Amino acid sequence: MSVHLVGGGATTTTDAALYAPFVAEAGLRGAAAGRARPRIAVISLHPEAEEKVVALAELLAAAGSGDEIEVQPTAGRPGEPIALAAIADVDGIAVGGGFVEEVRAGLEPVFGELRRLVAGGVPYLGVSAGAMVAAEGSLGSGTRIGDVVVAPEDPDDPGDELEIEAGIGLVDVAIEVHVAQRGMLSRLAAAVESGLIPGGLGIDERTVLIVGDGGLRVVGSGSVWRVLPTEGGVLVSTIGA
Repeated sequence: MSVHLVGGGATTTTDAALYAPFVAEAGLRGAAAGRARPRIAVISLHPEAEEKVVALAELLAAAGSGDEIEVQPTAGRPGEPIALAAIADVDGIAVGGGFVEEVRAGLEPVFGELRRLVAGGVPYLGVSAGAMVAAEGSLGSGTRIGDVVVAPEDPDDPGDELEIEAGIGLVDVAIEVHVAQRGMLSRLAAAVESGLIPGGLGIDERTVLIVGDGGLRVVGSGSVWRVLPTEGGVLVSTIGA
């Protein structure tokens, strides 16, 4: 099974096709477990979690091409840990966006179980912050490295230092999101050049990076940006949809 990482922005039912590969994999997993409808854990640690968890569940249902899914929703408080019961006995796990530090803190107690489930064949879907925390080293929300501005910030509210925290570890390079839309490629490049991370992948909005046994696949309207260290700087290339 695969890890599906959405760069954000895909929030209406017109974007449902981007989620279809994840729902299809969950369906296969559910069928193998003898379930007519796949059971999908839908988790939100957004400040508006009650609304966001419903919206993500509706997107997944629309992506099922008429096949019904069973949703196991968790609308958590930002930054507060979720319980293991939130991801127990499921055929897929979908984690929505929010503030990356708060999403990470909420999931941290179940990192080990998430790794175990995905290794055992349960597909994972991360949207925005939910994609960022899937990495082995998770980028924070900071916009500065050594007091040098490396990403857009509010002129009246200078950003914080960029920090890297342990993520779930489902992919081995850092993940950046909203890349083209929010000018985040500079931050990813600066993080690699400074040695904060060994390499990274940046995902545009309405774009999904699927990481599976067959390698990398891109679905959607944007690009995935690959940033690797090279002698004297960084090498930037794209993986097109």
